[in-house]
Amino acid sequence: MKIVLCAIVMALCTAGFLEAQVDPSWKPNDPDRPLPAVIAAGTEGTQEAPGRPPSDAIVLFSGKDLSQWMGEDSQPPKRKVADGYMEVVPHTGCIHTRQPFGDCQLHVEFAEPMPPVGEGQGRGNSGVFLMGLYEIQVLDSYQNKTYADGEAAAVYGQFPPLVNVSRPPGQWQTYDIIFHGPRFGKDGKVLRPARATVLHNGVLVQDNVELSGPTAHHDRPPYNQTPDKLPLSIQDHGNPVRFRNI
Repeated sequence: MKIVLCAIVMALCTAGFLEAQVDPSWKPNDPDRPLPAVIAAGTEGTQEAPGRPPSDAIVLFSGKDLSQWMGEDSQPPKRKVADGYMEVVPHTGCIHTRQPFGDCQLHVEFAEPMPPVGEGQGRGNSGVFLMGLYEIQVLDSYQNKTYADGEAAAVYGQFPPLVNVSRPPGQWQTYDIIFHGPRFGKDGKVLRPARATVLHNGVLVQDNVELSGPTAHHDRPPYNQTPDKLPLSIQDHGNPVRFRNI
């Protein structure tokens, strides 16, 4: 469970994701069918600076302040903010968004500490938690051996990444996450499990995987009924990982 930071700006785009089905009320190529909304696309970042978020994105970290975040026990978040990034201050606790999210497209940029310190799960460890429950692992997985479902871009404890495309520590990396949260019936039974697709540095590493429940260490807990939206969180695992462009 890890996340690194060097200049963080997280842009979160939310949308009402539904199962994709052809709408039979419209004929093929019908000119009267409503057109999609027009937005300004974002731009790609560089190692020197983050890109520009899409015009419809919810910017959770602009590189300036942590006004969209809270610390544990609803206290102000204890993170270092400098030069356009936020950095985990070890042993100060996780932070979470003030706003809840469910189904979403999430862009996160992170950088692992340089020089690297430690090995395995002790090196550049953090994590991005969808709904505070489902972790996409952040770890320095560049020439750093650990268990497969704990590598960078793993759905922690459930799905190893399809490939390891980690960059060397100190370089900015990207996660683009498409997340569909679970749905529950009135009786609390799961109607739709959570699913995740993840691109790490532009490469597909999680392909619409179906989560067995919340992620955990040495455990596979079942689903418990939750609201459709809960805050996102970023883990403090004791390593000074940097984030930007969220």
